[in-house]
Amino acid sequence: GTWVTGSAHIITAVIGSGVLSLAWAIGQLGWITLFTSSLLADAYRHPDPVTGPARNYTYMDAVRAQLGGRKVHLCGLAQCINLVGVNVGYTVTAAISMAAVESSWSCFHDGFREEDKCDVSSTRYMIIYGCVQLVLCQVPNFQKLSWISILAAVMSATYSVIGLGLSVAKVAEGGGTKAATTTVGLHVSEGHELWRVFRAIGDIAFAYSYSTVLIEIQDTLRSSPPENRTMKRASFVGITVTTLFYLLCGCVGYAAFGKAAPGNLLSGTGFRQPLWLVNIANICVAVHLVGAYQVFCQPIFSFVESRCRQRWPESKFVTMEHPVTVGGGTTTATVCHVNWFRLVWRSAYVVVTTALAMTFPFFNDFLSLVGAASFWPLTVYFPVAMYISRAKIPKFSFTWAWLQCLSWACLVVSLVAAAGSVEGLIQSMKKYHPFKS
Repeated sequence: GTWVTGSAHIITAVIGSGVLSLAWAIGQLGWITLFTSSLLADAYRHPDPVTGPARNYTYMDAVRAQLGGRKVHLCGLAQCINLVGVNVGYTVTAAISMAAVESSWSCFHDGFREEDKCDVSSTRYMIIYGCVQLVLCQVPNFQKLSWISILAAVMSATYSVIGLGLSVAKVAEGGGTKAATTTVGLHVSEGHELWRVFRAIGDIAFAYSYSTVLIEIQDTLRSSPPENRTMKRASFVGITVTTLFYLLCGCVGYAAFGKAAPGNLLSGTGFRQPLWLVNIANICVAVHLVGAYQVFCQPIFSFVESRCRQRWPESKFVTMEHPVTVGGGTTTATVCHVNWFRLVWRSAYVVVTTALAMTFPFFNDFLSLVGAASFWPLTVYFPVAMYISRAKIPKFSFTWAWLQCLSWACLVVSLVAAAGSVEGLIQSMKKYHPFKS
């Protein structure tokens, strides 16, 4: 891979559910991140980031090589929670977007709003999304996903531009902030507003949650020029593009809706017209999240399958690849390799994440909790700790002190975001009706 494919993976991983909730999030606060991804990129090779002979193929490998001990297990646990949580969140988001398309066509019939047809369940769309992932999850490894990420990156840019354009049009109409302000004490209590601020922090943290797959993305790059240099360039391009979209979508979305900004601009109570354009945007969301799901599930697949091959090297069920010819002619036929363990385990993973999505179909609150749980350990703590270890920075030196201050400050951010997210989930579960989404 090159910086182009690396950037596509990053954009696919970063622009996603997060961008759709940023108008709501910026209605409460603002955000952080690029510095620690640069530190993490230098952890791919060991001991030297350019000439080191040992490669760390996963995030856990990097932590094992430079920190070791229990921190390896803590990293694995945090990464697993994040990757599974992101996949569940993407299943929810894709289903909501697909349900929004059906709702718009059935609800607005012949130009008139039919209230009884507006309530469309997203459950069956979660099942459809899961079935698509059952097929795609049989792609053997990350190396073969570049085309999916490039398509997904194009889709994400498309719906972000549409959301931006619709927000600009709404601002130009003269609506927006004045008509959509929330008065604390009148519409919501001060306590409720504070919880929303905390949840907004989690949304913002989730919006930049690609550090958990950074090392895995870096492992797809060529070794010349050095991987860390290419990855830093890819990170700069990916973060610049996504930050531009975030700022535009978030700020213009806030200008359009004010404090009443919906949790999801495209499928919430945001835009209804023009119907065809909103539906195109929601279709792009669903297609993008098909690829984004793969970016986040492949590291889990790789970890589990490599460990199982080490544990049971003699098992044909685990190790044997069965060639299957696809296509009729001798020149057009394609040989695919089927591994029974891969088929069963990956299918089970998709079923579990889909079931969790059906159990917790709460968009903003779930994204906020995932972002809060992974932001400090994976985005800040481990990259900083590995850099201190690799650079042999003296304890209590100025550099050590400010890096520790950064880490502790981000820990506080994660804790308050987690508290707000849990409170939001509790409130959402109280309101949730099992037969509606």
